Amino acid sequence: MWLSFFIFRRRFEWKRTNCFARKWMERGVSTMNLSMNHPLRRSLVKQLIFIDENRIELVNLYLAATRGKEKDYDFFGRYITKIESFLRDFDNRFSPKMDTVYIGCEVSILYNEENEEEKFTICFPDHSNPDDGHVSFLSPVGRQLLLRGVGETLTLTTPLAEVAVTIKDIEFKQYC
Repeated sequence: MWLSFFIFRRRFEWKRTNCFARKWMERGVSTMNLSMNHPLRRSLVKQLIFIDENRIELVNLYLAATRGKEKDYDFFGRYITKIESFLRDFDNRFSPKMDTVYIGCEVSILYNEENEEEKFTICFPDHSNPDDGHVSFLSPVGRQLLLRGVGETLTLTTPLAEVAVTIKDIEFKQYC
């Protein structure tokens, strides 16, 4: 019985996902401000489709990578809502400078005590390479920077220490 329920659920999820993916492409062309030609818009819509198509796996990865009290069970819902809002207000003259950290953004942070800057590019797990400054949005640093804003001060909790930082600059870098 459980197996048949699981198979039904996976089929339902697959059908539902494909409907959402079509909705995003239609919405991108019809209601979300004129043009899909801008690379930033195209990249963010691709992110929404990817997240929607892989939501179960991404939620499982997110929950496995996040400690108990830090778990945000509506994380992807909040992320999607933020991107939808950004796309609704999108103007094709936007520069790559951003106010909010999204996947694909390069974030400049200032370590408050040392007065030193460092840049990270927030990416999907399969593109992460910490040596090059590409950190997964599921990593401790990436997870805490995502959806934060320019000028925001926070305490980054890393496996080694807690560090006070300020977000100095956000620029969209990865046009998928």
